[in-house]
Amino acid sequence: MTLYGYARVSTNGQTLASQDAQLHAAGAAKVYAEKMSGARTDRPVLAKLLKRLDAGDVLMVTRLDRLARSTRDLLNILDAVGKAGAAFKSLGDAWADTTTPHGRLMLTVLGGLAEFERELILARTGAGRDRAKAQGVRFGRPPSLTPHQRREAMERLAQGAAQAELARSYGVSQSTISRLAAPGPFEASAVGA
Repeated sequence: MTLYGYARVSTNGQTLASQDAQLHAAGAAKVYAEKMSGARTDRPVLAKLLKRLDAGDVLMVTRLDRLARSTRDLLNILDAVGKAGAAFKSLGDAWADTTTPHGRLMLTVLGGLAEFERELILARTGAGRDRAKAQGVRFGRPPSLTPHQRREAMERLAQGAAQAELARSYGVSQSTISRLAAPGPFEASAVGA
């Protein structure tokens, strides 16, 4: 079992000395330090530390905000720690300690709340999308050709015009014209529109 510390500051003007001292005093064998915004999820030093964790190891931080800036980011990091068979401990947040049953319970509850919140967001988003569709809002990219241009292009294709030539004349890609040449259910209804 190895205790690893993770220290982070956001700017070069800040110092890591205080975090480093606290983590070593708490028993960290090695402290991984990084000067980067906590809002970024692609922190290379943290990624290196997470890959190094083995079963029984403990990742320590001085405070939760040194590790993550959002609940989702925290839960993703703790998931990676758990998959490695390691534990997590925040020195400044006694409840965030997966080396104790109480800490595991608190983080499980936190994870459940975050999952519940995510499902609520998905439900609200879906309901809003359904309301917009019912009011006639169309999603996706707008059509490259107007209904008149589609009909005209289809007529020119039927008369033997080359797809590449039509694409240039309408200022669209050849694949747009080729979809008109072999219409599926969507294109067939759009051509007749």
